[in-house]
Amino acid sequence: MPAAARAKKILSILEKNYPRSKRYYLKASSPLQLLIATILSAQARDEAVDKVTPRLFSKYKIAEDFAGASLPELRKEISSITFFNNKAKNIKALCAALIKNFHGKVPKTMSELITLPGVGRKTANVILHKEFGIVEGVVVDTHVLRLSYRLGFTKNSNPEKVEKDLMEIFPKEKWADIQFLFKDHGRAVCKAPVPICTKCFLFDLCPREGVKKYN
Repeated sequence: MPAAARAKKILSILEKNYPRSKRYYLKASSPLQLLIATILSAQARDEAVDKVTPRLFSKYKIAEDFAGASLPELRKEISSITFFNNKAKNIKALCAALIKNFHGKVPKTMSELITLPGVGRKTANVILHKEFGIVEGVVVDTHVLRLSYRLGFTKNSNPEKVEKDLMEIFPKEKWADIQFLFKDHGRAVCKAPVPICTKCFLFDLCPREGVKKYN
């Protein structure tokens, strides 16, 4: 079966099995809040981020607040999050860049977003999808990386290369859905490090790359 046809069928099955797929997991009420939350979520669970951000966002409301915060104080606020030292530095630096280059506002283009410290295509895609309704690519998180490889849609491990592979296989109108459907399936069935292949409704369509070949 051609890759595009298999991709279409797999996506259709995922949509049927996850009809209530959440479209956004992180709690945020503005582009800036989502930008900060997404940076915090790198290699961290969404639930852990959502425990930290209510207090964080009540204390720091605009880019100027984050840029002007003392680094030790900001580190303390996010100390329960993995790599909080680097993330605190990136948050201060990106907010300073927002003030300097974008009048304190989150920009609406990929080319501008990825100039911000700590912001790559994944984070930029999240902001564009959620806040501005712009679809320029596929959000490639750890679940998308894992499932894309196991399902045989890519041989790459670099997120930007995986994104490119997915964009070539899936129609653009489905790019925004991939993150959520793959994440739901990754949490429920195609888990790391060991997937529950014997209970997977994609079993007959999946080459199970990198995992045990179940009978």
